[in-house]
Amino acid sequence: MLDNLRRREQIIDLLCDQGSVRVEPLSVHFGVSSVTIRNDLRYLEQKGCVMRSYGGAVLNQHFALDRPLQDKDRLNRDVKTRIAEKAASFVKDGDTLILDSGSTTTLIPPMLKNRRDLVVMTNALNIAWELANFERVDVMILGGNVRQSVYSLYGPSAEHQLRQYRFDKLFLGVDGFCLEAGITTPHPGEAHLNQVMCEVAQEVTVVADSSKFGRKSFCMISEISGIDRVITDSGIPENYHRALIQLGVDVVIADE
Repeated sequence: MLDNLRRREQIIDLLCDQGSVRVEPLSVHFGVSSVTIRNDLRYLEQKGCVMRSYGGAVLNQHFALDRPLQDKDRLNRDVKTRIAEKAASFVKDGDTLILDSGSTTTLIPPMLKNRRDLVVMTNALNIAWELANFERVDVMILGGNVRQSVYSLYGPSAEHQLRQYRFDKLFLGVDGFCLEAGITTPHPGEAHLNQVMCEVAQEVTVVADSSKFGRKSFCMISEISGIDRVITDSGIPENYHRALIQLGVDVVIADE
């Protein structure tokens, strides 16, 4: 029998595919009582993932979904490219970096081609592959379990490896950015690894297009207070812009 966390992850997967679920079919599918399923749906409702309905639940459309990387790449690509360019402008020769997996961070490596003596750690197979062609970049890749849909690695071995180092800068992609819930992502393993990334980096920069604001996902990475900089576009809601500045976060608008 699946544990609570894994079962709830699979319920989210079903919701993403179907848009809605019902208690009794879920009870049969997972081999647990209807009381257990109702508790799962109540928990997911408290996390903002679902909205309860009679006999089941529907997906909260403000919930940040876990999409394959190819799908994410097609969304807001021009904006993400400008965000990536701005992120690269903060990188200096000799810096030590972490590049998280994601559709925006994937666009950063080509813009680092002329930097010298960089050390870059990443959990993204596609980012490591591209950086491996740069003569003046020392590429380090985390080992662990592979998430095939997004070409990323995660898990306890990756977390242990990462804790052995300290880095100047982290460029972090997120699925949700909420003033109350913090920065979030749908996958628990990625969230745990992202938390360690934040711990070992001196400066944490979130790269997020404005569609991410006001959304939240299943797993928290960090509270807003743990962020040093946000690079986004001019579509950021004004209340978010004001609140971030008041919290001491450097807000960089890439398309101004």
